[in-house]
This record gives sequence, C-alpha cells and structure tokens, in this order.
Amino acid sequence: MAKQVTHAGRLPYGADQLSFLSGANADFIANIYAKYLENPQSVDDSWAAFFGELNEDSRAILEELQGASWRDDRITSQQKDEYDVLPDFAAEAATVAKAAKAIATSDSADSRQAVLDSLRAIMLIRAYRVRGHLAADLDPLGLAPKGKHPELEPATYGFTEADMDRPIFLDNVLGLEYATMREINDILQHTYCGKIGVEFIHIQDPAEKAWLQERIEGAQNRTEFTTMGKKAIYERLTAAEAFEQFLQIKYTGTKRFGLEGGESMIPAVEQIMKRGGQLGLKEIVVGMAHRGRLNMLTNMMGKPFTAVFSEFQGNAAHPDDVQGSGDVKYHLGTSSDRDFDGNNIHLSLTANP
Repeated sequence: MAKQVTHAGRLPYGADQLSFLSGANADFIANIYAKYLENPQSVDDSWAAFFGELNEDSRAILEELQGASWRDDRITSQQKDEYDVLPDFAAEAATVAKAAKAIATSDSADSRQAVLDSLRAIMLIRAYRVRGHLAADLDPLGLAPKGKHPELEPATYGFTEADMDRPIFLDNVLGLEYATMREINDILQHTYCGKIGVEFIHIQDPAEKAWLQERIEGAQNRTEFTTMGKKAIYERLTAAEAFEQFLQIKYTGTKRFGLEGGESMIPAVEQIMKRGGQLGLKEIVVGMAHRGRLNMLTNMMGKPFTAVFSEFQGNAAHPDDVQGSGDVKYHLGTSSDRDFDGNNIHLSLTANP
C-alpha cells in the first residue's frame, strides 16, 4: 500500500481550498457536465472552462458516469431523497460551486493545474469504482484475450509520464491526503483489478454503498489470513473436493449436481456461520438449489455421509423419507446443531420442492 504523502509546502494551495474534492462529488460533476452539454452557458464559467479543456476520452467517461442512455429519469423527489442523494450532498454541491468559482478567478496557473489534476484523478477513481471489475484478473489459465479499457488509463484524463510523480490533492479519497498519479493507479489496480472483481456502484442505498466502498478500499480488497485461518480454509476445501471426487468415482454415470469449481463456497459459509455465532446468532436457515447441495448437507449441516451414499443407491436414509433412485436426495432437507467456538447454532437446510 502506498504511504500517505503530505508534500508539505510543495503545493501552492491549501487543503481547505480544495476540500470539495471528495469522491462523492463525482456524480455531482457528471451532472454539471450534462447541463454543460445541453447549454454551455448554463454552467458557471469556471466549469465551462474546465470541461472545454477535456479531451474526447475524458468527455466519454463523464458521459458514462451519467448512467445508461435507456435509464428512466422519471423518478420522484421522494425516491431521490431516499436513494440518490447523500445526506450532506446539497452542502457539498454548494461548496463545489463556490470553490470552482474561486479557482476560476485565480491568477495562479499552478493552482489551476493542481485543481485540474485533482478533478481528473477523482474521475479516474470513479471510473475504477464503476468499471474496474471488467479488468479484474479472473482467468487463471489466460485463455480469454484481455480487453482494453481506456477509461481506466491515466492518459485518458490527460496525464502523461511526466505527470505521474506529481503530488495530487485527494482530500482523503482512497484514504490519502496527497498521492502521485503513479501511487493512485497502483492502488486502484490492486483494489479493483486483482483476483477478485468488485461491482457495487449499482447499489441504491448510499449507506450500504459507502460501507462496502470503505471496506474494499481500506484493505485494497485483500484479507490477511493467519496461519490457523489458512489451515482451516484448506481443511474445508479438501473436505469439499474429496467428497465430490468420491461421488464421481463411486457413482460414475449417476446424475449429479456437483460443486466442482465452487468449492470455496464451503469455507465461506463456514466463516459466515462462525462469525454469526460470535455476534449472537442462534439459528440459520438456508435455502438453495441442487448444485452443491449434497456438499452443504454433509460438510456444513452434518448429515451423515452414509445417508447420502444410501440415497445414491436408491434407498431412503430414514423410513419416512420418499424412496427412489432419481434426484430425490437433492430435494431433501435436514437440520442439526453445531458448535462454533462455544456458540451453539441451530442449522436448517430447507427441502427443495
């Protein structure tokens, strides 16, 4: 992770002058740009000058941030209050307009360049939050050709190699007061284009979206596991994979809805249950389709393996169960009590009709 860079005294403006540059304002800037496209005279001269200096790729990004061309904009004021507007967004919007106007009258070319750097950096950060998952490294075999995503390139926003190491004011966006474009790009690549893609901007509730964003960007989308934690994950993965392999060998040709390729679900569910117990959860009810259901029944719910094997042979695990050699076993549910670090939880997997 890049260290926070302060660069005290190196920039010709104060942090208070640019305090409007928070990540939430990307939507506000995009809305101003939409008005500018309709009528350049309808926006403040400072914004008109800024938008006029953008290249074609930068304009395309701003247009994309406005949303899909087919979206229905006929929403009520109540819906806007509930979903689209952050609690203090009106105040931030006023601050943005005031700061932009002050900058427009500034005689300092360095100050203007610094503001443009900050706005363009925030546009890049916003683009990663919206589309970074498209460049995530999800193909371990390298079979699919990697597509180009110019909206994720600093050059799209006017940054050249000579600009990459210039400090940029971020006002704690990405948790940094100042950072160079090289540092910003590295952080965004690690956060949004690693082995796990993240797609969350579509969430309507601002609080939920902010909660996810804080945890994704705060840890750069990575979790540091302890040695004990790694062993626990390995044991669960091994149990899940061994069960699937045994069924494949023992009951070759039998219709089966295996968990191959999704075995990581087992340690993930295990951790959810364990954490739930720590938070006081007493009962968990699970509903799921056929795929991976037997693995969940045995490795998570504690259903005996012998009962599952008996059902593969067309027998009923219990006298009251429906007998048959088809996929009846995938429709049956079960319940059990499990202890997670001293916390007892009642688990139920509902029958699948």
